[in-house]
Formats: sequence, C-alpha cells, structure tokens
Amino acid sequence: MKPIRSVEVMPFLPPELEGLRELAYNLRWTWDHETINLFRRLDRELWESTGHNPVLLLGTVAQERLNEAAADEGFVAHLERILQKFREYMKVENTWYEKHHRRAKPHTVAYFSAEFGLTEALPIYSGGLGILAGDHIKAASELGLPLVGVGIVYQQGYFRQYLNKEGWQQERYPINDFYNLPILPVKEADGTPVLVSVDFPGRKVFARIWKAQVGRVPLYLLDTNVPENDKDDEGITDALYQADHDIRIRQEIILGVGGMRALKAIGIEPTVCHMNEGHSAFLGLERIGMLMENEKLSFPVAREVCAAGTVFTTHTAVPAGIDKFAPELVERYWTDFYRGLGISKEQFFELGRIDAADDQEPFSMANLAINLSSKTNAVSRLHADVSRNLFKDIWKDLPEHEIPITYVTNGIHTRSWISEELADLYDRYLGPRWSEDISDQNIWKRVEDIPDEELWRIHERRKQRLIHFCRMRVRQQLEKKGALPSELKEAMEILDPNALTIGFARRMATYKRATLLLSDPERLAKILGDKDRPVQIIIAGKAHPEDTPAKELIREVIKFSKRDDVKRRYVFIEDYDMNVARWMVGGVDVWLNTPTRLKEACGTSGMKVAFNGGINMSILDGWWDEAYEPHVGWAIGHGEMYTDSKLQDDVESNAAYDLLEKEVAPLFFERDRDGRPRQWLARMKSSMLEICPMFNINRMVREYAQRVYFPTGARCTEFHAKGAAKAKALAEWKERVMRSWQSVRIESVEAGERDKVQVGDDMRVRTTVNLQDLSPEDVAVQIYHGKIGATGMIEEGEIIPMFPAESGKGANGSVKQFTGAIRYFKSGRHGFTVRVLPHHDDLATPFDTGLLTWATEQVNVKV
Repeated sequence: MKPIRSVEVMPFLPPELEGLRELAYNLRWTWDHETINLFRRLDRELWESTGHNPVLLLGTVAQERLNEAAADEGFVAHLERILQKFREYMKVENTWYEKHHRRAKPHTVAYFSAEFGLTEALPIYSGGLGILAGDHIKAASELGLPLVGVGIVYQQGYFRQYLNKEGWQQERYPINDFYNLPILPVKEADGTPVLVSVDFPGRKVFARIWKAQVGRVPLYLLDTNVPENDKDDEGITDALYQADHDIRIRQEIILGVGGMRALKAIGIEPTVCHMNEGHSAFLGLERIGMLMENEKLSFPVAREVCAAGTVFTTHTAVPAGIDKFAPELVERYWTDFYRGLGISKEQFFELGRIDAADDQEPFSMANLAINLSSKTNAVSRLHADVSRNLFKDIWKDLPEHEIPITYVTNGIHTRSWISEELADLYDRYLGPRWSEDISDQNIWKRVEDIPDEELWRIHERRKQRLIHFCRMRVRQQLEKKGALPSELKEAMEILDPNALTIGFARRMATYKRATLLLSDPERLAKILGDKDRPVQIIIAGKAHPEDTPAKELIREVIKFSKRDDVKRRYVFIEDYDMNVARWMVGGVDVWLNTPTRLKEACGTSGMKVAFNGGINMSILDGWWDEAYEPHVGWAIGHGEMYTDSKLQDDVESNAAYDLLEKEVAPLFFERDRDGRPRQWLARMKSSMLEICPMFNINRMVREYAQRVYFPTGARCTEFHAKGAAKAKALAEWKERVMRSWQSVRIESVEAGERDKVQVGDDMRVRTTVNLQDLSPEDVAVQIYHGKIGATGMIEEGEIIPMFPAESGKGANGSVKQFTGAIRYFKSGRHGFTVRVLPHHDDLATPFDTGLLTWATEQVNVKV
C-alpha cells in the first residue's frame, strides 16, 4: 500500500549524546580510530551487524543503552574529547592550503567520479577507481583544499557476492536505505528537496541531491529515484556499471550534465572541473552550454574557456576499458543538445571520434574528455607510456613520447588503511605529526628507531586477528550453504599464525590473473604443504556480473581450495569490500600482485600493505614498476613481454614459484635465537622507508594542486576575464590556422656537406617553408633529431627550435626561411628531419590543434 505521506523518524538521543549525530554524519570517522572506538563502545555487536554504519547504529540501538551511555560519565567524557578534536579539525587555519596558498586567489575544484569508496557503510563503489576517488577527497579535506566531490548515490550499489557449492559467483543487490546512511538530502529554504532536471528525448529527468560530508569536503550525490520520474528513469541510478549501454549513457549524462547543474543549484561555481576517468566527460558540454547562455559566447570561445578549466585523469590501460557508445545511441540523447550549442552533427561527433567522417565509429568518452580538457594525466609513470600509446591516434603525426599526457602516480589515504596498532607505533617513534607531514623522508628515517621486537609483536598480533577474521568469515560462508557441523569445525582450524601468509585481493578481472599460481597446481601444493616453511594464501575478489571468464577464474580458485592437501592453507573470502581489504592489508606478510604487464594502470593495494609492514611481491607493472628496489620487495620477472600469453604465464608463474621457494620463504623463516626474522624485519623497514613517503595520497593531491589545479585555475580565470577576450583571440587564431594549414608545406632543407661529423661538431640546417596566409609568429619550425634505431627510424627524438632567417635572407611573400643547428654529443648513427606546427603563447600544449607538418621524402634536401 502506497503511503499518503512520509516522515523521517530520527533516533532520540539524550542531550548528553547529541554530539554522536554530528560525528556520525561526517565521514571523518572513517579514518579516525578514536571515533570508531567510541561508536563501537556504544554497542560492539551492533557496530558489526550494521556494517560499521554509525547512522544505522544510532537508529537501532536500544533506547535503554542510549540512556545508560548518557549516564556514563566516562562515555560522555570520551564523546566530549572527540567532539573537541573534531571541531578543531574542521577549522581550516592550520591546513597545508592555508599555510602555503592562502594568498592566492582560491579556485574551487569540482572532482567528478562515477564511484567513491569512502567506507563499506556507503556502498557506492566497486573497486580501485572508487577507492582512489574516496581517498582523494579525504586528502583534500586533510590539506584544506577548496574541493567538492560530485557523484551518484546508487540504490543498489555495486553488488554483494556469494558463491554456490560449485564455486560459481552469485550476486545479491540489497537496496540502500538512504535515510540510514551517513548522507543527508540537500533541501531548499522551505525544506523541500533540491531537484535538478536534465532534458532527455521527449521528457525531463529529475535528480535529487544528497550530501556526504567528508571531513571539510562536501560530496554531492545524485539520485533519480524520485516520484517526478517515470519508472524507467527512476532506475537510472539503481546500480553501478550496468552492462546495458542505454542505461549507462543516461547514467553518465546524469553524472556530467546533472552534476554541473547540481553545483549551480547549490550555488557553487567551480573554476576547475576534474574528471576522474571519462564517465563524467559530458560535463564539458554542459559547461560550454552554461558559458554560451550566461556569457553570450560562441561555441569555439566557450570551448576554450571550458577546456582551460578542465582536467582529465585516465585510469584505463586497455581499449576495452573505455566507455564507447554507438552513434545512434548518442544521437538519441544528444541531437537537441548539440543543435542548441549551434554546432553540426559532424562537429559534435568529432569531439568523441578519431575520424569524424566515419559514421560507424563509436563515440569515445575518453576522447571527449581529452578534447574538452587542457591537461590529461595518467596514474603512474609506466601508465603514462601506456596511455600515450592508447590515445596516439588523437595526435596522428606526433612521435609517441611527445604526446601531451603526463602522470601523477596514485597514493593511499594512510589513516583510512593503516591498522590502529601501527598508527600508534608511528605516533610513538615517528612523532604525532607523521601523517600530516607524510611525504617528509626525514620523518620516515625514524622507522629505523622502531625496535624489531615491538614491530614484530604488533605484526604477529595483526596476523592472528586476520586469521581469526578469516575463520569466522569462512564459517559464516559455510553456514549459509548449509554445511555440516564437521565442516564448520574445520573452518575454525584453517590458516596457521606461524605460516608465511600471502594476500591476493582485488577486482577479479582476467588480466589480474588470480590463477597464475595455479599454473602448476602440484608445485603450489608442495610450497603450501612444506612442513619446515609453511606458506598460506588468502584470496578475495569480485568479478563483474557480466564477466563470465573472470567468474571462471574464481571457480578455479575454489576448486583448488577444496583439495585435502591445501584446504587449510588456501582460502577464498567471499564478498570482498573495504572491510575485508583492511583486514588483509593489515595482517599479511606478503602482498601478491600478478597482472599482465602494461594492463595495471597503477594499483594501490600494495601501498596499503607497505604502510602496515607487509612486503610486496609483484609483476613490474603500475606503481610497482617505479617503486621496486631489491631491498624493499620482490619483482616477479624482469619486465619481459611475450606475444604468446601462455608462454608469458609459464615464465612468470615459474618466476613466482622460484621466488617463494628460494628467497621469500627462506628469508621469512630465517630466525635469530629469539625467534625473530631479523633480515625480514630489515626488509619491512626498508619497504616503509622507501614506499611510505612517496606513495601516499597527501603527496598525490598536493601534486595535483600544484601541477594541475592551481595553474589550470589561473588559466581558466585568465581566459574568462574581460569578456573572455583571451579565449576569443585564441579561438579566432585557431580558426585562421585551421583554414590555412592544408597549404603549409616544407619546400626545401639545406644541411652541412659532410656525411660524417665528430662528437662536439655542429651541423647548420636551413629550411624553406611556404606559410601561405600565416606569419612566422604563427608557427614553430623545429629540427627533430636523434639516434637511428634498428627500424631505420629516429628513436626518442630531441627538438631544436629554428628561427626566421635574418632580414633580407628569406624569400618574398608566403615563403620564409628558418635556420638552426644540431650539436652532436654522442657517437653513432644519427638522423634528423624538420617539422612545422602552429604556435601561440596561449595554447595549453604545443600540440593542442592536432596540426603538424613534417618534411617529406619528396622535399628537396640540399647539402
């Protein structure tokens, strides 16, 4: 029966406990152990059964218990102490931003992401992308950065995983009750919900806005499950990453277009918009539309202003990871919109295609994001190389190493992932401010001062707690399947606190190769069953509901785990989430990562392990490719790559077996007279010392602020000023260059007479260029030179600028001469060529226009 009226029933808190509500609705508690302990103290069992959700806890705890707590002077004093610290934290006077950048004009950054992993109690994430986004806004809060988050609150979240008796993944989709989550609806002054609308074919779709407060940073979340929508549109925000492309594009329109409109409705006008992956790329089109309407700008000018203040982070390493939509689907939802922008179908599709004339080419959200941004970055050093290769067709004639995609290596929010015991240990030996100055290597040198005995005792305690957690989870898993009492008893005997414990937990995509160690099951069984050096492996991970091959990997893992000779030492934990992740990264000895090289953009789970004293053993991919040193962990292989995937698996699985048998296990079980692994402890400390100061989210967000947000904000302000005069001038210049460029050509090149030169010699180069209607100030003429590789091509060429020849030396009219010189510093076979590209001081990158003319083989080369 549908109600005729609804009311929100809030828990009644005695006045002494009212501060609990304030704490519950600010997600700072997710990284503050003391606040978590306060809620757990209220009712430990209920804290666990509510999924660590303080809002639900307060709504379900018995009134008698609340009254008891209000009368408990110790509890009230505990609450008051935490409240005082919380309110002090919420002030911004002493943050990094205020200390170092308060004089600069503040630029609000709007950070858009399809998912945010903040806590398991708010299940609106699926994997690493969401965890990274959650950690990003937590760090923005810590640093005092003027940033807001924009995302979607999903009615069903991702999914809950369970396995049937055959080991096949099954999915459950529990409904999120938003009124019992740590979020609040954004309301108008009269108390009605703030709604935004987006035009869809023949109708408007409405979205309500919810707010999650993450420390000092607000996160605004959109929800289409409102009575103003029809049934089909209500379900747009039902679940994350749905396979149906029609729902997917509607979801991304709500995120990008609806997200911009939500900020406007709230009264926030961001200077910088940061797209965390391409799901939100439609925001660029909405931003252009807003500029055209409000500032009366033309599309080209509004595009320049929009791009000046927009940045894009790609997390994709393979083409299949990019959202692409069929042309007819894009037309269905965008025809009216692009007509309203005053552009043609061809101009619109050019924003998301490589070949605008190919009517069959899908519309790429990543291409759209790149084309509407002034900066694009990857998420690790190696991933930048991968991304340049992945998107090279956007810059067709440009050598790959020059493609303007840089990188900011990911990091982790330390306080969210470090165990309470390790945090206390760091407080004692590194100083209480270690997590605020977390990138200070001098602070991390104090790791050497931590007594081995104390570090090992804490690590062993964490491992014992992880094992207890696993035993209880496996028992619960078996109970749900109707297991026999004997099987439940066995569950409480799995895993050995004294064994070398390896963790593997991540999204179960096939490229992550969860079954790499199953390549030789007998050899693995022998390693696990070694009586003198026992090894055990804990595995967790979810496959996407539509990814049948990934589900098959889980089934293989389960099949192996049932063998009598390994079942106590090879354990799969169902329903992987942030809670499971925290237990695992806090307690394992070794973290295993086995992706196919060049397919892991970055990965951050291994960083979390390092902060907790675990050691990494990984393929040289993602972040580990730049972090690995022999004294901090182990590399599986040497970065070799084979075209035969079976050979790749065989080589790397054998390398992993060899490491376990000959290095990892022997080092772990090499003990002194007191039973401590001194060399292992030395490697634990080296890992902390080298990894922690670099691979943390505070360093990452500071890097984004200084290298991306601040310059982008200044550029956007500059382009917006004086009626967008600078943007207008640049748009007009681009239009003029585009018209003339087809006729620009290099007519001749003159070089030195010698075929052989000595190191230290110069070679003068003169080129004649027909510029047609352009002037020398409109172009950059360059010598591109370097060593010639085995393929006969210049490898990693260097650029030398050429300058207009002296007055009177150039030809008349449109033909101009330019000169430059190459100095040879290394011996070998070298080559050079000449190129021309548009040049303007206000271009975001030298290759903004995509125009580039090279000297061809037909050019007259004179010596």
